[in-house]
Amino acid sequence: MRLLLVEDDRLMAESLQKRLSQHGYAVDWADNGIDAEFMGREEPYDLVILDLGLPQCSGLDVLRHWRQDDNRVPVIVLTARDAWHERVDGFKVGADDYLGKPFHFEELLARIQALIHRSHNLTGEVLRSGDLQLDEESQKVTLPNGEQLELTGTEFRLLRYFMLYPGSILSKTRLTEHIYEQEFDLDSNLIEVYVRKLRDKLGNERILTRRGQGYIFVKRILEQHT
Repeated sequence: MRLLLVEDDRLMAESLQKRLSQHGYAVDWADNGIDAEFMGREEPYDLVILDLGLPQCSGLDVLRHWRQDDNRVPVIVLTARDAWHERVDGFKVGADDYLGKPFHFEELLARIQALIHRSHNLTGEVLRSGDLQLDEESQKVTLPNGEQLELTGTEFRLLRYFMLYPGSILSKTRLTEHIYEQEFDLDSNLIEVYVRKLRDKLGNERILTRRGQGYIFVKRILEQHT
């Protein structure tokens, strides 16, 4: 999943980028409102972490403009711990959740996971898609027979995205845009490489190739025989 972090405190932003990357998120960073508004309009983010106190353009204005343009990207607003009025204003213009500063990283991570799951009508801490379960904390997948397999960082990011969009045709470009940061080469063939690696672990019938279009993730292997 690809996130946009909008925070003008460089030290905090660098720390959050590093820790979120360790948990399988590709993170782009903007340190002012103008850049944030542009990036959120032009790039296909899965979620935005938005500080309200930004230079050049306030976080509230950024969010208001996104919603006016019908950009429904999930947004977690960062506010001062005692600024209840900022939380109210944020919800009024379209925020999905808020977190007061200072905060524990574990709480931010839990809110990110919960909001992404909620935006896909999923419940529970473990991501389930058909007969597979993906533990986002340990980055392990549980097969229908109960066997647990460890995943590399890229395998985990790719499988998580597949499991959030079962049955959909996902192009290589779309997959690349959602599991890598902004500067990644969209012409790279790494997606093909990691699709092969996932097939080796999950079975060839789990991820189908639609020639000239992309890939389809199959929730249950038996569905292909009914």
